Amino acid sequence: MYKVFFITLGCKVNQYETECMKSSFVSAGFSVSDDKSSADVILINSCTVTGSGDSKSLYAVRKARKDNPRAVIVLTGCLPQTVPDIYEKIPEADIITGTKERKNITGHVLEFIEKKNRITDIVPYGSHDDFEVTEYKPSFSHTRAFVKIQDGCSCFCSYCIIPYARGRCRSKPLDILKKEINTLAANGYREIVLVGINLAFYGMEYGMRLADAVEECSGINGIERIRLGSIEPEMILDKDLERLSRIDKLCPQFHLSLQSGCGRTLKAMNRRYTPDEYYALTRKILEFFPDASFTTDIMTGFPEETDEDFEESLAFAEKIGFAKIHVFQYSPRNGTPAAKMKQIPKNIKEQRADRMKALGERLHSQYLERQVGKTVPVLFERENSPEYHQGYAPDYTLIKILRKNSEKSLRNRIFYVTIEESRRDYCLGSITTMHNS
Repeated sequence: MYKVFFITLGCKVNQYETECMKSSFVSAGFSVSDDKSSADVILINSCTVTGSGDSKSLYAVRKARKDNPRAVIVLTGCLPQTVPDIYEKIPEADIITGTKERKNITGHVLEFIEKKNRITDIVPYGSHDDFEVTEYKPSFSHTRAFVKIQDGCSCFCSYCIIPYARGRCRSKPLDILKKEINTLAANGYREIVLVGINLAFYGMEYGMRLADAVEECSGINGIERIRLGSIEPEMILDKDLERLSRIDKLCPQFHLSLQSGCGRTLKAMNRRYTPDEYYALTRKILEFFPDASFTTDIMTGFPEETDEDFEESLAFAEKIGFAKIHVFQYSPRNGTPAAKMKQIPKNIKEQRADRMKALGERLHSQYLERQVGKTVPVLFERENSPEYHQGYAPDYTLIKILRKNSEKSLRNRIFYVTIEESRRDYCLGSITTMHNS
């Protein structure tokens, strides 16, 4: 039996797709290994959303070859899909595939083992591709499962290569989704996270909305919580919020991708909203979800971003009061309009990133302080410390409670916890009662 070691880079969609590939390999008679040095096959599921994503992916391939010279090295995912001559650039990879037809990877591996001929199989996207349904049998080692329901993007932001890496928007049919969620529930999962490349576009080709998918999942017994991955703010309408607010299982955590709080920069990015529209959306969400938390992504050093533009973005982030900010520096992507614009010096991008991160840390600390005194349901996860049980509140606040000597795990159980104090990255509390589910 051949053993396969998996390396996953990038987003939660990639994490889901790696789980699908694991299922495919197991069905083909392989076993999943947790030891790279003894694996027969090493598969790297790559990311290309930033220049650093490319570098990490290529480094992972080269390091895998160095660490295990005899292994079959597979490079798959977004990076190969967007780089036509990747075959020449990364000779360490034996098999190179893109983001389509992943079901063929196991066959490619078996063919390479037999014939030892390098294989490249990168299938281009068409304008009318269907959502690719793949086998999904998660490992059931976690309490929360990512479920990909949407793929592709049709927005073409000026800095982004993803529409070329993933094709146009397409959605998982509801009957397939329902079957998948039933399997997760039957195997003990309490919480699911619906993810996609452009999640808010779910169902557009079917005349549906994201709320249709959430409603479908909420009707399945055993699933206690539903979270949403990153969503584009311009796609969330009042009617969507009204429907979503009626779903008790939906967690009030909204990751609204911002990118910049400066109107001029947003326009140059080809984003489809203004700061005023973004702010208005957060106020509208709070009308429907009074306990909502807002998290986001913010880019620093976009081409031609002035000091004044950055200060405007910084001030806007503070105005929203994000619970958490993921900060990253702009990196040019060949083939995108922004790559041809006047670039910002590296040191300026870094300085701005540092300032935005400092603001994010302060806002996060302030958000945690505001949670003190609240009593919230917490879904506990596997302990990573002998001192604490830990889990997450519906707004995704990390909560810990002191663990008594030899106390059994609370994993995958929901308890109400009263939050007593805030720490740097989490809140500390004590159990009040067990959840009635």
